[in-house]
Amino acid sequence: MDAHFATSSKTPLLLAALLLAAGLAGCMVGPSYKRPDVAPVKEFRSQVGPSEASSLADLPWWQVFNDKALQGLISEGLANSYDLQITVARIDAASAQVGIVRADLYPQVNYQALAGRQKTLVPIEPPQNFTYNTFGLAAGAAWEIDAWGRIRHATEAARANLFAQEDVRRAVMLALVSNIAADYFLLIELDRELAIAQDSADTYRRTTDLFSQRFQAGRDSKLGVVRAQANLESSTATIAALKRAITQQENALCVLIGAYPRPIARGTVLIQQSTPATPVGLTTDLLERRPDILQAEQVMIGANAEIGVAVANYFPRIGLSALFGWEATRPEDLFKSSFSVWGLAANLTGPIFEGGRLRAAEHAQEAFWRESIAQYKKSVIVAFQETSDALIAQQTLVGQRGALERQVASLREAVDLSLQRYDAGRASYFEVLEAEQQLFPSEDALAQAQRDQLVAVVNLYKALGGGWNLKDADWTGPH
Repeated sequence: MDAHFATSSKTPLLLAALLLAAGLAGCMVGPSYKRPDVAPVKEFRSQVGPSEASSLADLPWWQVFNDKALQGLISEGLANSYDLQITVARIDAASAQVGIVRADLYPQVNYQALAGRQKTLVPIEPPQNFTYNTFGLAAGAAWEIDAWGRIRHATEAARANLFAQEDVRRAVMLALVSNIAADYFLLIELDRELAIAQDSADTYRRTTDLFSQRFQAGRDSKLGVVRAQANLESSTATIAALKRAITQQENALCVLIGAYPRPIARGTVLIQQSTPATPVGLTTDLLERRPDILQAEQVMIGANAEIGVAVANYFPRIGLSALFGWEATRPEDLFKSSFSVWGLAANLTGPIFEGGRLRAAEHAQEAFWRESIAQYKKSVIVAFQETSDALIAQQTLVGQRGALERQVASLREAVDLSLQRYDAGRASYFEVLEAEQQLFPSEDALAQAQRDQLVAVVNLYKALGGGWNLKDADWTGPH
């Protein structure tokens, strides 16, 4: 180990550098973060009634979706979802990155040990070779004083990334709850369509038998028989398609809950599903509840901090270092005071000319800052759009469902009347088939409207940032 060590005469210089650095440590260059003003409107478009503090988003998901089978699927999904596991791993990585960056704020202490043997030519008359051993043991410390806030800004950026990843986790949990609920409602709506198709097949089978009897009795033509038979085959084909769609929908749900393909248990049937009241709350609360908006703000905070890092790179870096150890030619002499070595040093380094790299880096971070602002404002606009879309869907689906229910009731009566007229010989087979052909598609449309009403509540809960007040451990469901 060979080094030139500072003497005690350098100590005042070192102390002066330390005091100067301490005085500068509170000086942070770069801009301070300020949230952009987005000035949200006072009411959501398509909102009914005045704004109120309470919101659907205040409810935990199990109070919004009261189907026990659905609740079980959501709990399983939150426990086993691979998307959520991926997000948690990214949070752990972001947390570790904060520790990596923050470590530069503290002195770095290390040790060194060496043992060597070397031969040296000594230029004396006559020249002679000397062979000797070297043994050394030392501990050293180095500390960069964060005079301009470079390390603190970098730590702030890393911490913002961590918080952003935590907001991503809540967004993933909310999306998972919403997707499982929406897919479950689609599944039970397919069950309803299958039941309608099976009813239609039974109806067409009875109609075919009726027309066949009249044809064999010579009271009607064969045309009615073959037309009814064609309708029966169409319903049979629809049944096969719906069974395929149901199995595929079950498989899609299994992926969401992190399970291999399997049958999915059902709870409440479609026509008996209910939904809670859906107050939307204050528009300003949306900025504090939507996880994507919160994530976008953390990205802005990180971008602002990175500008501080870029600005701090213009200024000199102040460092302190120290070393203490022992060096000897024999191991037994290492810890003798006469063989001890020590050193103290202060250093200051800074850029003079780097070809515009520092300025380009600063401009790049400023551009990213502007990008993050635009992304944040876009997230706010999208949140209002999704909320308004869900509200208008809720409003219009009430009238749509009511009209379809009345249509189905009328068409069912039309089928009954046409059959009575046909039996009495006052109507042709065409009138019967036409009434039946109009009924079953209308029943399908009614089932789809019932499903859409449930999905509108799902979409509104997601758009409002549902479950925003739940702790991470509470998301899996009631305990």
